[in-house]
Amino acid sequence: MQLVSPLTIDDFERLPNELAYYHELVDGELVDVSGNTISHNFLRDLLITMLLPYVNKHKLGRIVGEQEYDFDGNAHGPDVTFFSPEKAKLVNPNLRVQRFVPDLAIEIVSQNDTFEKLIGKAHRYRKCGTREVWIFSIESREVYFYSERGRAILDEHGMFQSDLIPGFSIRLGDPFDQL
Repeated sequence: MQLVSPLTIDDFERLPNELAYYHELVDGELVDVSGNTISHNFLRDLLITMLLPYVNKHKLGRIVGEQEYDFDGNAHGPDVTFFSPEKAKLVNPNLRVQRFVPDLAIEIVSQNDTFEKLIGKAHRYRKCGTREVWIFSIESREVYFYSERGRAILDEHGMFQSDLIPGFSIRLGDPFDQL
């Protein structure tokens, strides 16, 4: 299939799965996002496993892994996302890229990421309306936090807690310790 740049979200939506899978759409270009390590996947799955029962029990919204959203014409799929019940009404199950942004996005540093690329994503997410962004670094056992309240770098002794998911908290080292 011949690709003509720049691609739009609608173009990306029409791509066959074999072209779209493991890709994001950034500034009209397909960007490879494959290459997650087993530790990366374990951490993503641990975070979902920890968050999902709590969010469901308290009817706070939805937790989703690897879902793509429209960030101002760019299709990004954060490792883990949360969105409110109000945004759940916007979900279109027939679309690859949801036409809203999550309230919370979690990214996990992978071997193909650069710090600058992930910080750029965090800024784009926030600019487009994502209220909180958490970037987990397995190697440094640190988490970079961005929200309307500001920024912070937390070590493994810090707490993962969000105003968006009231009452939920875990020590950041807990998921790291399970890898």
